[in-house]
Amino acid sequence: MVWIAQISDPHLRPRGELYQGVVDSNAALRRAVAQLNQMSPQPDFVLLTGDVVDEGMPAEYAVAREILDKLRAPLLVIPGNHDEREAFRTAFHDHSYLPEGGPLHYVADAGIARIIALDITVPGEHHGLFDEAAETWLALALQSEPARPTILMMHQPPIVTGVPYLDDYRCFGKTRMEALIARHPQVARVLCGHVHRLMLQGFAGTMLCTAPSLATAIALGAGAEAEPASFLEPPGFLLHHVPEVGPILTHFIPLGVFPGPFDFA
Repeated sequence: MVWIAQISDPHLRPRGELYQGVVDSNAALRRAVAQLNQMSPQPDFVLLTGDVVDEGMPAEYAVAREILDKLRAPLLVIPGNHDEREAFRTAFHDHSYLPEGGPLHYVADAGIARIIALDITVPGEHHGLFDEAAETWLALALQSEPARPTILMMHQPPIVTGVPYLDDYRCFGKTRMEALIARHPQVARVLCGHVHRLMLQGFAGTMLCTAPSLATAIALGAGAEAEPASFLEPPGFLLHHVPEVGPILTHFIPLGVFPGPFDFA
């Protein structure tokens, strides 16, 4: 079995600055790293599904490396719309799985499973795009090991959530992506960030799952009249259990230390 933790959207700021002037996002990631390091069993991998920093600045990436380098488990990262691709590549230059140029697609070995990272960000824009070039790359990656359980990680989800100000910034190209993934039943999960909420939806014969943010939660405002807003809801991360045989099980882990343990009866 493999345990894979997923953190997302920490939106790190330069030292001493608050995210949106409201929350200490740097401190939240420090707490998450400490909590991950104390877990038993330890995660075999930690995935960070984008928006590592808030404005793509070198000072923010310096904070990211200071905090993330304390993780005990191996870290796999992809950029989000708030990341700057080349600054991101420079900041994580020692992560040998990252390509030297172009979109930051890669494949990583996770023991019994594979992890495919797909960089569908559009530089300078907030939406994502699964275009013909991304389709060609992903098709080759999936064809190379058609029988091995595979987790696909990306930032913007390609689904309509019903929250209008989120859906404007989704990953476009859903039909193209669905058709490809439907031909590859080894894809056991599609993991995303971006929406700052936990969401689950069946997708192309598998399950798509978005992780909450470690910073703020985007308001679940449905309807065309909904105004963009965020809340300081309890943050958390996801833990995916990949067994030798059978489907993946996903847990939500709240960030923090809570009363207990108590007798179980």
